[in-house]
Amino acid sequence: MELKKSLVEEILIIISASQVRAIRSVDAERVLMYWQIGKVIFEEEQQGKSRADYGSFLIKSISNEFQSQFGIGFSIRQLEMNRQFYRLFSNTNALRSQFNWTHY
Repeated sequence: MELKKSLVEEILIIISASQVRAIRSVDAERVLMYWQIGKVIFEEEQQGKSRADYGSFLIKSISNEFQSQFGIGFSIRQLEMNRQFYRLFSNTNALRSQFNWTHY
């Protein structure tokens, strides 16, 4: 039995739309994950003070702990960007679900 061309096209549209939604969902979760990591780092560094102690090796320690397991997403530079991201967008309501990490 031969499939109608319109049926195949309709299924391809469904598959494509689902793939796009899945990618957006993953991007939104990644942005939220980076925001949460930045929050945890910032709050640990500050510990209620207006400025973090100079010479803190917190980010380097976190990077050493997680980079071998999770890769470059936990480099020192990436973790510093997570912290800065939280500082710039300290309210999660300011995050836009249609933006991915590269937009920020």
